[in-house]
Amino acid sequence: MSGHGLTPAGDDPALQRSLRRWMVAGAVILVIMVAAFPLYRAVDSSRRNDALSSQQSALVTSGQHLWSLNCAACHGDHGQGISAPALNSQQFLGSVTDEQILRIISAGISGTAMPAWSNEFGGPLTAQETAAIVGYLRSLQRKAPSVPDWRTRFVKG
Repeated sequence: MSGHGLTPAGDDPALQRSLRRWMVAGAVILVIMVAAFPLYRAVDSSRRNDALSSQQSALVTSGQHLWSLNCAACHGDHGQGISAPALNSQQFLGSVTDEQILRIISAGISGTAMPAWSNEFGGPLTAQETAAIVGYLRSLQRKAPSVPDWRTRFVKG
């Protein structure tokens, strides 16, 4: 005990009760937070997947529109090929990466009628628009027919 009539903090029962209440409250909050993170992750994961799916759908829709305006005259409405290769084929879509398709669209193919479409290479399309066309082409892959001669097969109409 001190000479002023005060008891040390460790001897004060009211202070001890208050300290215990705060410690219990802190432990309860900690348990709630630990339990909440997996719950949040589960809910957030489905939201993230829904948003990604929605974004992919919008990308494909935009890509299809851009395809019809810029690509369909040569490659056909559905990539079947008119005066240019049939890109809606298992052989083509299964042999290239998205990055390769993007580069072909962006820079064109030297020595062919395939021009550069990206404004980075003097074409009319932005990087987002060329990526949307890649998304549209990739969306065709699941139902793409087998066209072994996709490079040279040009179908009228």
